[in-house]
Amino acid sequence: MASTPTSAPDSTQQGAALTGKYLTFSLAEESYGVPVLKVREIITMLHITTVPQMPPYVKGVINLRGKVIPVIDLRTKLGLPAAELTDSNCIVVVQIAQAGMEVKNIGLIVDAVQEVVNLTQEDIEPAPDFGGAINVEYLLGMATLKGNVKSLLDIEKVIALDALPPTLESNT
Repeated sequence: MASTPTSAPDSTQQGAALTGKYLTFSLAEESYGVPVLKVREIITMLHITTVPQMPPYVKGVINLRGKVIPVIDLRTKLGLPAAELTDSNCIVVVQIAQAGMEVKNIGLIVDAVQEVVNLTQEDIEPAPDFGGAINVEYLLGMATLKGNVKSLLDIEKVIALDALPPTLESNT
């Protein structure tokens, strides 16, 4: 099912498509952002029930108001070094959807939530092609804000629902 692109969008078109509000958070002393429209809520760390035979990045599930929500350690998923949980850690519950599937809620463990920022076209650059701590296919782009660079994550690609075991996908 490969598609042939007719023409690559220039950085101006790509930056315009990515403008809007982003929830920013820290992981391993770096800043990341996800579109605020993907965020359902931010909660303090809850007891996470482990589920046997899960990949290392799936920490387990939580009960959020009667719904079972899978929880992913975003540090582990992105290949960043592990760290002990602190009082600033929290779970960002995001809603994701992929073609032909219903919307799913997934919890992401982050080091700390920073702020909601409104990014303009001038703030956003295309994702660079580099070999680093995260795979560039997970990046929407890079935002420069107040002299700091924030990696904007394509949360659907980060989560990759098809990589989650079917037992954790039934949390409608």
